[in-house]
Amino acid sequence: MKQLQLNDFFKYQFLSGITYSPNGKATAITVSTCNAEDNCYNSNIWVKEHGDFRQLTTMDKERSFIWKDDETLLFPCVRSESDKKRVTAKEEFTPIYEINIHGGEAKKAFELPFSAQKLQLIKEDLYLVTGSIDCTYPDYYLMNKEDKEAVAKAREKEEDYEVLDELPFWFNGGGFINKTRTRLFLYNAKTNKCKAITSPSFDVSQAIIDGDMIYYVGVSYTKKRETYDHLYRYNITTKETTALYDGNEYFINHIEAFDDSIVLVASKGDRYGINENADFYLIDKHTLEMTFLCENDDNTYSCVGSDCRYGSSSSMEVYNNVLYFVTTRRNASHIYSITKDGVITPILTKEGSVDGLTITNDTITCIGMYDNKLQECYTCDLTGDSFTQISNFNSDVLSDVYVATPEKLTVTSGDLDIDGWILRPYEYDPSKSYPAILDIHGGPKTVYGEVIYHEMQYWANHGYFVFFCNPKGSDGRGREFANIRGKYGTVDYQNIMDFTDAVLEKYPQIDQSRIGVTGGSYGGFMTNWIIGHTNRFACAASQRSIANWISFYGTSDIGYYFAEDQNASNIYETQEKLWWHSPLRYANQVTTPTLFIHSNEDYRCPMSEGMQMYTALMDKGVDARLCYFKGENHELSRSGKPLHRERRLKEITKWMDKYLK
Repeated sequence: MKQLQLNDFFKYQFLSGITYSPNGKATAITVSTCNAEDNCYNSNIWVKEHGDFRQLTTMDKERSFIWKDDETLLFPCVRSESDKKRVTAKEEFTPIYEINIHGGEAKKAFELPFSAQKLQLIKEDLYLVTGSIDCTYPDYYLMNKEDKEAVAKAREKEEDYEVLDELPFWFNGGGFINKTRTRLFLYNAKTNKCKAITSPSFDVSQAIIDGDMIYYVGVSYTKKRETYDHLYRYNITTKETTALYDGNEYFINHIEAFDDSIVLVASKGDRYGINENADFYLIDKHTLEMTFLCENDDNTYSCVGSDCRYGSSSSMEVYNNVLYFVTTRRNASHIYSITKDGVITPILTKEGSVDGLTITNDTITCIGMYDNKLQECYTCDLTGDSFTQISNFNSDVLSDVYVATPEKLTVTSGDLDIDGWILRPYEYDPSKSYPAILDIHGGPKTVYGEVIYHEMQYWANHGYFVFFCNPKGSDGRGREFANIRGKYGTVDYQNIMDFTDAVLEKYPQIDQSRIGVTGGSYGGFMTNWIIGHTNRFACAASQRSIANWISFYGTSDIGYYFAEDQNASNIYETQEKLWWHSPLRYANQVTTPTLFIHSNEDYRCPMSEGMQMYTALMDKGVDARLCYFKGENHELSRSGKPLHRERRLKEITKWMDKYLK
């Protein structure tokens, strides 16, 4: 059996956007692959009717789509040379193409006069469009060619400056967002007319269609965007807007339409803060009365980590007046359902990860990662039975390669049981001694599970034991387990150390003098924390980390609310507590050689966080190295440019090899 190579992820096919046709006879999906030559991703639409999936588009730029009818797909794409010149001239527009799933060339269907993010069909020729707009030019979509050229020239003069007067002023993956909003539009393809239905200052987070009604979530702001949301209804016929909820209590995570109600997945955050798992509520469409449906201690999405995905898919869908949703339970993501009476039922509970779903004809089709394999498509009935793999996108990629099986290990740490796993090295020989790497997940409200993680599998193939766990603060085990507000670096740190002890006891083949530690985001915070509190690790690689909660408060896109919420303190009255939980406070105790990985467009955990720790270690004479990636953000390890992902993994592996081999 061959060894997995560092850049074998170039061969993987990443699946997303799975959706049935309106009549349920066809399934469409986006398939993406790494393009190392151009350092980007190629994405095309594939379709399945009776046999296997077949490739429909070939331009390598078709990432998102919707069904126009039973046989036609719509997707945004810049194809013509004239449109490419308009992009170069920085005009904002979105060409929409259509293609018949039974053959023929794609042709331009219409064009939207702004940067569209999402397209939804209301009825023939009428669409609901979510678009990104600049509040400085709220009527840009109505301008003629000359006026748009004038705007382009005005913006060109301002290219060397960023003027900030809002919060947040930037967003990870979105750059500077000062005066940027997500706005809703109605577009009539027959008349080529576009109408805005939300104000320029209103920022939309979700919108759904229910007959002649549009329900949307968001909030209006001119200085600071609050963390709560409002819910509105727009009547397409009467053009009237009605507020269904405009208070400041709820964080609204998601909405869907039942027959006579709107279901809200929302939380107040009064018990466990902004990350509190949401409950279910109903709003009667006629009386507009809001009622509590049922409590939900677990989340309503998948947070099972992996670096073998690209793109997103729907994780909720109403079918026959039952809401089906993805939820993380313990160390896996499952499919559950809830009725309008509040009855929650487990449907698909197989260990692994559900990465998206679509439902028709009493059949659920999902994208999943199961049985230590890469993403494939699967079907089951509405009870979870008749589970069947229906695709072979990645069947041959790892067929002759060593893929380590995660060996589960549950340990007692304090009054908690902590789940974790161990990957054995390639051609493991129990009579030999091996180095090991501890990998710590981000979040912290995410989980590791029994799914493929390329970086870990590569390290196992490279001769390392790899071990990882879900300490307190992780998701999947209810609100209380996920809650570490005001406790960062305490119980979570102890859980990880106790798990490490248990791994070393189980496998004496691990050389205790040759263990490294790494992690990203929260895992980067914990790596920084670990090296300031123990010297048991021979080296460390801290990625997209947090070093100083006080600076994080003022520089991260989420800092102004996340730092206070997660540390149960603020910069005004209790800044000493923020500093106590900051790894930088303990940098004078560090002796561990440490590599820092950051990206210059990471606005979640800004590069300044890694620089502070790097500077402190270098100043104290500790061996350190900082590698920062230009043009990358917080998602470098998961969706960064292929060559950048390759370089990142090379940097970490070389650092580990230097001290552990």
